[in-house]
Amino acid sequence: MTIRQLPELLIEPIVRMALAEDLGRAGDVTAQACIPQGARMKAVFAARKPGVLAGVDCVRLAVLAMDPQAKIDVRRRDGESFQAGAVLVEVEGDARALLSAERTALNLLGRLCGVATMTRDYVQAVSGTKARIADTRKTTPGLRALEKHAVVCGGGINHRFGLDDAILIKDNHVAVCGGVEPAMRAARAMAGHLMKVELEVDGLDQLDQALALIEQGVAPDVIMLDNFTNDMLRQAVARVAARAPGRVVLEASGGVNLGTVRGIAETGVDVISVGALTHSVSVLDIGLDAV
Repeated sequence: MTIRQLPELLIEPIVRMALAEDLGRAGDVTAQACIPQGARMKAVFAARKPGVLAGVDCVRLAVLAMDPQAKIDVRRRDGESFQAGAVLVEVEGDARALLSAERTALNLLGRLCGVATMTRDYVQAVSGTKARIADTRKTTPGLRALEKHAVVCGGGINHRFGLDDAILIKDNHVAVCGGVEPAMRAARAMAGHLMKVELEVDGLDQLDQALALIEQGVAPDVIMLDNFTNDMLRQAVARVAARAPGRVVLEASGGVNLGTVRGIAETGVDVISVGALTHSVSVLDIGLDAV
């Protein structure tokens, strides 16, 4: 699988901010005290557990920020699977610099590999169905671009990146607007020809209201079925197939986990959005070992 890499312009400010936070006011006083000036070090970033790689550029940029002359050998690329013990990146450079970059590099690499690995698990769980696994905006503040990149590395797809790239009408919008129809008509009146509109519904009655609007030509591009039971999801898929075949994408959302995602996928929905991919992920265990 070929993964589109993020521009360094997006990654480097995050890496530098994390380094600055760690270095504080005086820099790495431990390295300055214990490591002779000019000492060299060769080390590897090695996996303690199996997983999927994401964030290798964070390692490279963290090391280069501290030692622009460091030698970096990237052994694996984002999106590749690896086993425990695998060497992901080999580095050689100024010892003080490498040790100062270590924690920032590992924090970002471990988290992003955790996101990619969890996404891979969800994607494998729905294998053989048409459902695709998508992320949400429930990301770590400041890390959204990186975490969404990691989701793609794990085989998932991205939901909207922010409030400005698609219209998503949720329950509170519907409540303030006075119903599904006025909210949907207002959204369509504003949306340009390139902007998608998604409507969240919380029951089959609201789904029927949305389907009526589709038949009137005021169609959402996507309908989010929020916290539907599997039986309700099957009914929703059947109603859309009968009244608006091929005219709307159905997204299931709410309370999805690895134990339930297969059953949700088998109802016939097109997309399953999973907030846990970014808000409840475990950092993958990766270490820096001197060699």
